[in-house]
Amino acid sequence: MRNSLARRSGGFETARMAEAVLRRTVRVLVTWRGERIGVLGPFPVESGWWHDVAPVAASAEAVLGVPVLVLRLVSVAGGEGGRGGLATYHAEATARPKGELAAFGDELGKDPLRSDWATAEGLRAALDWADDALRASGRPATGPVEQVKSWNLSGLYRIPTAKGPAWLKTTPSFGAAEARVIDLFGSMDPQLVPVVLAADGVGRRLLLDHVPGEDCWGLPDDSMLSAIERLVAAQAALAGRAAASGLDDRTPGRLVSMYRELLLRTDELGLTSAELAQAEHLSNELPYLAIELAACGLPETVLHGDFHPGNWRFDGWCSVLVDFSDACLGNPAFDGLRPRAFLSEERWAQVRERWIAAWSAHVPGSDPARALEVAGPLMHLAYAVRYQTFLDNIEAGERIYHEGDPAAELRRAIASYRAVGSQRAIGG
Repeated sequence: MRNSLARRSGGFETARMAEAVLRRTVRVLVTWRGERIGVLGPFPVESGWWHDVAPVAASAEAVLGVPVLVLRLVSVAGGEGGRGGLATYHAEATARPKGELAAFGDELGKDPLRSDWATAEGLRAALDWADDALRASGRPATGPVEQVKSWNLSGLYRIPTAKGPAWLKTTPSFGAAEARVIDLFGSMDPQLVPVVLAADGVGRRLLLDHVPGEDCWGLPDDSMLSAIERLVAAQAALAGRAAASGLDDRTPGRLVSMYRELLLRTDELGLTSAELAQAEHLSNELPYLAIELAACGLPETVLHGDFHPGNWRFDGWCSVLVDFSDACLGNPAFDGLRPRAFLSEERWAQVRERWIAAWSAHVPGSDPARALEVAGPLMHLAYAVRYQTFLDNIEAGERIYHEGDPAAELRRAIASYRAVGSQRAIGG
């Protein structure tokens, strides 16, 4: 998932403008085989995003004279929405650097929830696995690994080969097993998904072939919109197989109980008393919303889970969907609504009409237009539950990426419910 500011700014262009202001300054705590080498910085990097570690690694390598791998974010002072401020990272040198660096304090404590790829041993194991898998496939690496992104939800690494780049992706235990999801969608539309070169047995390491083209932020090309009909066609075909997919169940009926469990943690959510009263009232209304959504006639199926245009790649001919780590079982209107926050109102209207037309064609007699209206509160509550799952399963130092997200989505659910047009008014 994109970080908070891009999700909630009202569109990606607003996030772009904010990024120009929220530049990042970084410190790097360097280790080598358990030895504390010292601290680099602070120094500025062009990209403001905390999880964009490529410029951090490149700057550290230029100073140290040896390749480094950024393991994790240690802390941030200032910044907001996943970018800006003074960000401190832990990086592991791949060889012992020469020269002396300033010492750093006790900032590298252990955390039982730390991701495997956020440790030197775990990242080396992932890279070794990728190297072995590429050799076994007859496509060995032809150069050093380029680290692109790393945070609590994934690590992304570009590996050069004679047949073009391969991509290693590492994912957490609470993420979907992406190879399985890609296989499901690929069985319906092979060109809709990336090519999987290898996957480990538990679905936490994935090797993907390169997907050419560009990310579809803003959907500037009309041809990109074909991804909507193709996703709908695949989801309609998968509806009968969804229950056997092994994915998390975030269907509206299951969501009712999940939301009620979340409301038991009111001290963590940080809601005002008025907001809490509204949230509890919404809890009572959810069963009716779930029934109303089901009456729209769309089948529960496999969801992408984060179907915004930044997760579409376009090469001038067709779009390929990427990042299936939030895939689940649910109502397809959740995917249908996801692009809205990332588009202009004009573009969203076009996306909406195409999605409605596609589902009307695949399920005659259904009411996908009403489904989009009714699904709004439920979709936001699904994200509230999902973000709380992130917070429950990531180490303390990286909670900064997601803190406040569950409460923000609850507020959006309440606002969305008011807009549904139901006669059951929200209290407060």
